[in-house]
This record gives sequence, structure tokens and C-alpha cells, in this order.
Amino acid sequence: MPLLSSSRRTLAALAAVLSLGLLSGCAEDAQPAIDTASTSSADPKPTREAPEPSEDTPSPSKSDDTDEESESGEGDEGRAGSAATGTTSAMLDELTVKGRAPKTGYDGDLFRWRSDTDHNGCDTRNDVLRRDLTDITLKAGAQGCIVLAGTLDDPYAGETYDFDRSANAVDIDHVVARSNAWQTGAFNFDEETLKEFGNDPLNLLAVSSSLNRQKGDGDAATWLPPNKSYRCEYVARQIAVKHKYDLWVVPAEKDAMERVLGKCDDQPAFTEDADWPGPGDGDNVTTKEETRPAGQKSSNSGSSGSDSSGSGSSSSGSSSGSSGSASYFETCTAAREAGAAPVRRGDPGYGSHLDRDGDGIGCE
Repeated sequence: MPLLSSSRRTLAALAAVLSLGLLSGCAEDAQPAIDTASTSSADPKPTREAPEPSEDTPSPSKSDDTDEESESGEGDEGRAGSAATGTTSAMLDELTVKGRAPKTGYDGDLFRWRSDTDHNGCDTRNDVLRRDLTDITLKAGAQGCIVLAGTLDDPYAGETYDFDRSANAVDIDHVVARSNAWQTGAFNFDEETLKEFGNDPLNLLAVSSSLNRQKGDGDAATWLPPNKSYRCEYVARQIAVKHKYDLWVVPAEKDAMERVLGKCDDQPAFTEDADWPGPGDGDNVTTKEETRPAGQKSSNSGSSGSDSSGSGSSSSGSSSGSSGSASYFETCTAAREAGAAPVRRGDPGYGSHLDRDGDGIGCE
């Protein structure tokens, strides 16, 4: 009996060991299933429902961003100062950038300012005035050309001025100054191109005399109109002129232009029709006889209309060479103060003593 009891205990122990082994095996088989289930939701690799995009497949998020930028105008081409097609910025990007050329050989007279380039019978100065002034008074008997009075809404100042030919506060500005043009490529122009540039309606504006003289031959880096609301159009016009004549910009000038255009909400390239009005045309035109401008003196001897000496001097103060004018400006200072300079042979106030080179244009 003791032996049998010992055998039973041995069998019971073996059974217990077998049971534990079976339970352990079951637990090990179940563990991988639990781990797989717990980590599948955090797997960063794409599944079949969300395959990994290839290089040929556009990114959905990038496409959505592009659409939003296009609709809102805030994409690369929608931001102010960018080179969007048809903008002044795009036109500026087409200009060459390099240093300023020497001023050697420059003479403002080479541009033949005030020539009748469109052959309408009127000089360029009066064409500008008839285009830019309002409530215009023309000189009777002058073929509808000569402006005696009017009103200027000066874009540079943002103020209004009365124009009176006898006491003038209005000048004609070359938006791209002739000197600036010369130093950025115009020194290579032939005579006709210089003349075209000097009288191009795109490049001429009637403005206040004080601001025109303050500007001098400055570019956008050295002078901008005090009227900030006009700066976008001013720079756009300068760029259009330089683009038309294949002139370049210097680095500081381009930087200044870009700063202005950065605030202009994609300023369109300047395409305004800048043709001159015909003789007699203008805003609310009337005509009257001209009275003698201030600063002029009467002639005692009249005029022969000749200028044979070419010296342009007249110590006696006669009006020789004034083409029938009965009065003349005593000095170029008086002519400039009256807003009549340069004064041409045949203009009121012309005298040969004002025309030093005898070319028919005094006080240039």
C-alpha cells in the first residue's frame, strides 16, 4: 500500500506539470495576436485604402493650396510687386540693370523739345497743356494751339493750380528726365529717336513748376512725387518709357521702383492712350485775345523777322529776330518766371538776345 500511494503521488505531479505546460503554450500562442491588434492603428505606413502617392501623382494638399491662392489672389503671382503677366513689375523685370553711363556729350537741346512731331501745327508744350489742363482758354487767331489759361490738377502735388501764360506756375516735366535717359542708353540714339523721346506724350506731364525743378533729372531712387497716391502710376509710366526706348535702369533705381510697386497691388503696365489732342481741342475751350505777358517790354522798332547774325545778342533791347512780335522778355529769368521758357521765334516774348545760339529757341 505505501508503494501504491507513492506511485499515485508521482502520477499526480506529472499531470500537474503537463497541465502547466499546456497552459503556458496557449498563452504564448495568444500573445502575438494581442500585440498585432494593439499596434495596427499606429502603423505610419499606408494601407490599401490610402496608398502612398508616387512622384507622378499630384499631392492633394498642394493642389488645394494652389486653388485657394488663385481664388484669393494671394499666390506668388497675386502678391504686390510680383512679376505677374501684364503688370508693371513684369515690364520692369524685362529692363536691363547696369551702372549709369557718363554724361559726356549730353545737351538737352539734342532732344529738340517742343518740336511739332505729330505735324498738327502746334508745338509740344501747347499740346501738353491742351491735354492736361481743364477749362482752357486758347489764344484767338493762333490756329487753336496756344493756351492762355486753364486749370491744372497736378498729379505730383495732389493740388490744383491756375495756369496763366503771363504768370505761370506750371511746367512740362519729362517723366524720365532727358539727362537720365542719356545716361541709361539715349546717348546711342540717332537724331530722330532723340526728337521722338523729347516730345513723346507718354513721357510728358504738366505739373507744378516748383516740383518739376525740385525733381531736376532725378530718377525713382532720388525723387518721387510727394503725392503718394500717384507714385504707382508715376513709376509705371517711367518703366513704360524706359521699356519703349530700350533704356536701362541702375540698381538703386530698380530697387526704389520695386519698393513702390510692392505697395501697388499688381500695378498694370502703363498703356494709357497718350496721343495729343487736335488743334482747338481740350476741356471746355474758349478763346480770347492775348494781353501782354508780365516781364515783357515793348519794342520801339518792331521786327524784321531776321536773325542773320546768329549771335543772339541785342544791347539795345530791340526785338530783332522776333518774327513780328511787338514785345519781348528782357531776360531769360523773366521768361522762366512767366512760364514761357523756352521761347521760340514767333512766340510772344521772343527776342534774338535770348537766343544765344541763333537756332530760333531762346532761354533753353
